[in-house]
Amino acid sequence: MMEAYKRFELLMNQQIVRTPIALASMAGIVDAAYALERAGHIGAAFLGGFSIDDETILASHDLAEAGRSEFFFPDPVAGIKAEVEKLKGSDIVAGINLRGTKPASFVHLAEELGDIAVYEIDAHCRQLPMINAGAGERYLYEHHNLCDIIKALKKLDICVSVKIRAGLVDERGLARALWKAGADIIHIDLMDFGYQKIRQIRNACPLQIIANNSMNSYDRMMEQFSHGADMVSLARRADLRTLKGLDAAISRYADDVGWYNAPKQLCRGGDLRALTFCCMPVKECPLLPILKGSNMSRADYAELKKRSTADTLLSEGPHTCFGSLTWCCKSSTPCMFRDMTLQGIGVSKIEYMKQKRRLAEKIMEEIFCEVPADITC
Repeated sequence: MMEAYKRFELLMNQQIVRTPIALASMAGIVDAAYALERAGHIGAAFLGGFSIDDETILASHDLAEAGRSEFFFPDPVAGIKAEVEKLKGSDIVAGINLRGTKPASFVHLAEELGDIAVYEIDAHCRQLPMINAGAGERYLYEHHNLCDIIKALKKLDICVSVKIRAGLVDERGLARALWKAGADIIHIDLMDFGYQKIRQIRNACPLQIIANNSMNSYDRMMEQFSHGADMVSLARRADLRTLKGLDAAISRYADDVGWYNAPKQLCRGGDLRALTFCCMPVKECPLLPILKGSNMSRADYAELKKRSTADTLLSEGPHTCFGSLTWCCKSSTPCMFRDMTLQGIGVSKIEYMKQKRRLAEKIMEEIFCEVPADITC
């Protein structure tokens, strides 16, 4: 697994993620056996969805009578625990997609099971019986209730994911509210929207992002990675052939480039992480409104980048455009001065991109060092 960490440097619930490809939950379908059949080409699996209280269990029965697949356990706690335990010994990071109507339902489960998986709150299901029960998509319109569940779980030191659906509410405002409540992961079904939603969320909060829906091609996957996603997830198209192809492709890209989800440059539509590739703020360009929106002056930005790259290889390069690699662009952009500097100090473009990733992380930490007080949750 250390090889996987060196390749992707990706953790979830303090566990190494083998590849940034996950299985999304599908009620009645995604159980441990389903995940284990695909273990060689996924990094995480969200089992479920599982209904965990009387209201959602009754809704599940209504859905089953209408012909939908559902999971039913005589004892939800024991049933979910048994499914997660089947993944032990595999390299799959376990998640459990949960449908409940109140904080107490989630807390009871967490007190019984402990930190055995990522607890994913289902704010995604759009089936009427589940919405009428007070769960699923209803939480998107009543996100104060969703935040109450997150806060309750975080008191138990649980890793919390929230599965949401795009196009129903202001995702940026919701993402910031979930961040304030303490969530760790946003798992978003993009529906018919594209990478723009991923970029909006990435620019709104520092949470881990999983992009879902139609992630069955390399181009679709890379669109999400280059605009802020940390992982992608598949549901209906999670066949072995598709998973194998995506896994192999992103592994090759990571090995060739050094940063598997490197952003596009800011002037080409990149997210906030792309500040790592920006030059000195000396002319009118897309950098300036981004700095303003981040409440960062030109001087603060310049000082942050210089401070963050001091005593690193990015401080090299007196003959580059602005005096060091700190201000240089993405490795895929042709630049004679950058490449001459790297060659002169014996550093590969792969290592250069890894260092740019370190710089991006420091910039994001500075921008999102605290939750703004005016965010309501």
